[in-house]
Formats: sequence, C-alpha cells, structure tokens
Amino acid sequence: MTCELDTDHLQALSTAASEAWLYGLPLIEVATTRSRGSALGGQVNVFAHMRNLADHRARTVTTPNNDTLYSSGQIDLSAGPVTIVLPASGDRYLSLALMDAYTNNFALLGSRTTGPDGGTFRLVGPRDAAEGDNVIRSPTDHVWALARILVDGPFDLEAARSVQAGISMQGPAAPSPARHAGRAAPWNEYFASVDALMAANPPPVTDLGLIRRIAPLGLGRGGFDPGAFSSEEAAAIEAGVQQARSLIRSRGLGGAGWEDGWSYPRADLGDFGQSYAYRAAVALAGLAALPPVEAMYMRGQGETGGTYDGTRPWRLHFPSDRLPPVDSFWSLSLYEATPDGQFFFADNPLNRYAIGDRTLGLAYNPDGSLDIWIGADSPGSERESNWLPSPAGPFALFMRAYLPQASLLEGQYRLPPVLPA
Repeated sequence: MTCELDTDHLQALSTAASEAWLYGLPLIEVATTRSRGSALGGQVNVFAHMRNLADHRARTVTTPNNDTLYSSGQIDLSAGPVTIVLPASGDRYLSLALMDAYTNNFALLGSRTTGPDGGTFRLVGPRDAAEGDNVIRSPTDHVWALARILVDGPFDLEAARSVQAGISMQGPAAPSPARHAGRAAPWNEYFASVDALMAANPPPVTDLGLIRRIAPLGLGRGGFDPGAFSSEEAAAIEAGVQQARSLIRSRGLGGAGWEDGWSYPRADLGDFGQSYAYRAAVALAGLAALPPVEAMYMRGQGETGGTYDGTRPWRLHFPSDRLPPVDSFWSLSLYEATPDGQFFFADNPLNRYAIGDRTLGLAYNPDGSLDIWIGADSPGSERESNWLPSPAGPFALFMRAYLPQASLLEGQYRLPPVLPA
C-alpha cells in the first residue's frame, strides 16, 4: 500500500510540474523580454521607440514583423497608475496592446477601438482606485505595452516616426526589473522565478482549478523551497518538466489541423482564458500575438515540421478575386527557425523580409491575379519584384492580416496553398 501511495504521489507531482511549467512559461518569457530591455538601457514606465523596421538583426522577440515600427513599454503599477498618451494617427494603422503578466491582451487601443484621433488614458493596477475618464484597469501590476505603427515603405518612414514620437507614458519611478531564470533553466531555478512572478502578479480566480492542481509544488506565494523535495520527488518534478518541454515543441500556433496548407488562429489567441498549453506555445513561438479581431496570423504548413526547403522554388498564387480581405493591410513574412522553436528574419540580398499589398513595385498579372515567388534563388529579373528570398535551408512562412474582414474572421475565406514553382 505504501509503495502504491508513493507511486501515486510521485505521478501527481510529475503531472503538477508539467502543468506548472507550461502555466509559468508566459511569465518567464515576458520577464526575459523585460530584462533584455533593461540590459539595453530601457527603463520601466517609459516607452522605448524602435525607430527602424525589424530586420535579420532583430532577435529580442520571436516572429517580429517588418510592417510596423514598435514602441515598447514595460510597466510596473505597484507604485501607482501611469498615464499613456496616443497621438492622432489619421488613416495610418496604429495599435497599442496592453498585455498582463500572463500575455493576455486585456485592452487594445488605437485605430480599430479608440479611433484615429488619439487620446490620453490612465492605466491603474488591480488594487488602485479607478476614477475619471479613460481609465483602464490592469489585472496584474506588471504590464507590457506594445505599440505598432504602420510604415508604407521607405518613403513613409519619417512620417511614421513622427506619429511614433507622440506615444508617451508618465508615471512613478519604478525599480529595474529583477533577473529571472530563462525557459531552459533547471527546474528549481525555473520554478523559483515562476513563484516570484506569480506572487507579484497573482493569478485570476478563474485559474483556481489549476492552482489547486499544482499546489504540491508550493508556487505563488514567494516561498518556493526546492530543498523541501526528496530526491525521488525531484526526479518526478524533472520528468514532468521534460514532458512539458516535449509538448511545447510539438504544438503549433494554429487551431485544429490545416486547411490548404495553412493553420489559422484559434478564437482565444491573445486572450487565452484557461488554454494554458496553447498560451505557452504562443509565448514561445509568437510572443505578444494580437487577438484575431485585430490581426490574424496564419502559418504555412511546409513539408516537414512546419518548414519549407529553401533550395526549391515555391509559388503563392492569388486569383484576382481571392486576395486577403482586410481593412488595413496584409503581408507574408519569411523566417528561419532556431533550434528551440523561435523564428527570426534571415539575411538576404534584397533586404526583403516580408512581401504584401504595400510592397513597392509589386507586379500583378494582366488578369489581376498575383504571384509571389519564394526561394533562395532569384526567380529571374522579370519576377524579382515579387520575390521573397529565403535561406538555402529550412524556413517558415507566416501570413499577417491586419483588421481582417468578417469573411476571414469567420472562415469563409481561406488562403491558397503554397506550391512548388
């Protein structure tokens, strides 16, 4: 009987460790981003403006886009509210995503929601009094504010920067972010950081079921003690962590299955509820993803493991009446994959990292259809305006559709397949 109880206890502890590792991964990934920004001179409660479009040197956040300028602010509301100012953006797409410590978008400001005229907004923490106009309450003290400002091309960069310069934040001084373990850390260091981050950002009551399941680990109150576990228990915890790591490598960002070679985002992308494993997968491969109503992200299926062979030529053909239905813009981005499942732009001779409806010189066929040529080798001078260069090795394709129309959101529209050229 004792042996059976011990086996059940160890299995329960292993299962709890697997769930807790996945649950904590978004906290860890955001904390890592916060620390990287601090190491580069960024301050808490202050926006850092990325004044150039992301290219192959951008390695801070996975799957960056090459369509918008970013302005990023790591916020700590524990010392009091902050005030955020958005400028008027007119017809230019602008969004400011406010994400809690668990990567849920709890508010989106900008073109779609607050309109083209900008405004001043007061962001308060979960325990602060909320009075006055344009008040937004955050569910956690740690917030990541990420703005995206559309750039229509090199000629438009200065105008976009002028809009970006109007994004600002005022608030109390906050301490530099604490250092936390990364995703590859040993289980004791990883869970110590998850514990501290959960204590600083208590989970919502709707997560209570999971919190009870992982209770044997003692997480969430800032007192995690790895020394309290026996060697057998430590081995069970390590086994659970390894199971979670294997699961995260096998998961994609899409919904169920593939349609014509593309996966589509789930409805809970960006505001995940209790979809903890999906939230963890997105934190690893698509950190800071927007909800589908703001932007849809579709990943190409590829040949094996979600990647294409760059030594072969590929073609994406849009019939004239089947271009992506959007109210803002669409673009196809190409990435090389890292061994741990993240995606970054690859260096190429055209310095072209994405191609879409705003690409200068994009050539449509006489019947109004559109061909995009993809691969490591040029498709020829007459097709180079529509060429998306790839590395010679494996690469991944992601389609972005900003402010998707109902036919795309509701599934009546589907992208055509990427086929060998």
